[in-house]
Parts: sequence; structure tokens; C-alpha cells
Amino acid sequence: MVDTTPLTQAVDHFADRLRAAPQSRLQRSAAAEALALARELSGWAQRKESPGAEPREMPDAGMFAVADQILVAAHDLAVVLDSDDQVAEAVRLVEEARQRAGV
Repeated sequence: MVDTTPLTQAVDHFADRLRAAPQSRLQRSAAAEALALARELSGWAQRKESPGAEPREMPDAGMFAVADQILVAAHDLAVVLDSDDQVAEAVRLVEEARQRAGV
């Protein structure tokens, strides 16, 4: 079994930062970056779970929901990752999105 703790810790940190961010920061870029990340992680998880099936796109539930959306997507992905390299790649995606979001 692969240790996905680094991924869950990274995404928990990002979600906490989003929840603490002012609305103006969310409107500028943070919410859009988080939604893009949630969609990317969700698509990755769906492709691993159902190869060949078209992934469903995570809907835009609004800027105040993006923290929960990245948590759900990352935790779904953590269940299907099967190598340390995949965990490292997911953590890299989370960290890059957090930096672009400015939180």
C-alpha cells in the first residue's frame, strides 16, 4: 500500500489557506486555481478507476466551495494511487496550484 500522507497533508494545507483567504483573493485567482486543481485531480482519479471511460468534469460550485472540492478530489485520488511517484506528482500539482493561487 502506498503512503498518501504527503498528498493529504498538502491538500489539507491548501484547503485551510483557501478557507482563510479573503473574498477578494478568492475572486482574483485563488478560487479558479483551486477549481482547476480539483478538476485535474478528479479526472486523474476517474481515469485510474475507469480506464477508457470519459471522466466527468467537476462542476463549479462557487468560490466558497473550492476548498471542499479539492479535498474531495484529492482524497478520491489518494485511494487509487499505486506508487510513490504518483503521490509525488500529485503533491507537486497541489503545491504548484497553491503557489499560483497566492495563498
